Amino acid sequence: MSPASTLLGVLLLVLANPAFAHTGVGQVGGLTAGFSHPIHGLDHILAMVAVGVLAAQQGGRSLWTIPGTFVAMMIFGGILGMTAASVPFVELGIAGSVVILGVVIALGGQMPMVAAMILVGSMAIFHGHAHGTEMPVNAVGIAYGLGFAGVTAILHAAGIALTVGIKKTLETIAPMAIRIGGGAIAVVGATLFAT
Repeated sequence: MSPASTLLGVLLLVLANPAFAHTGVGQVGGLTAGFSHPIHGLDHILAMVAVGVLAAQQGGRSLWTIPGTFVAMMIFGGILGMTAASVPFVELGIAGSVVILGVVIALGGQMPMVAAMILVGSMAIFHGHAHGTEMPVNAVGIAYGLGFAGVTAILHAAGIALTVGIKKTLETIAPMAIRIGGGAIAVVGATLFAT
């Protein structure tokens, strides 16, 4: 199976909306709500995939430290949001994260691993806060948090798989193709400020 078809399968799985034949049965507001929340916004999808792209672009231990940092700090931000703690400029931080991640990828994405972890960790707080404040009233916090952390990890993995696939498939032009993709992410992120 090619990396592109694997990525397509993962994205289709993530974007599929489950059908509930028996509404109101079970915990429909917890894990499911948390899992579906990040995939309802292009800003969240782009940022999560971009974190995976950046991790793969950096390589080595960054493949797990960068996404791991994002998920951990996003959970922290989610707790802040669930407890109604104030975080200023959340929407600007989310849109800005897409632009910044896109620019960093477009510039080649090479930075000290700790700097990359600090960068993505600070951005993750905004994303997590948004998830936490938008938690449905009937949701169980832990289940909801596991849902949005799980889908975030899947989107990071999709970004890593996409980047590794491009590197293997387009060996000679892969770095430029990835950088162009980063530029495209930054441009789309910039348009989010207008909405």
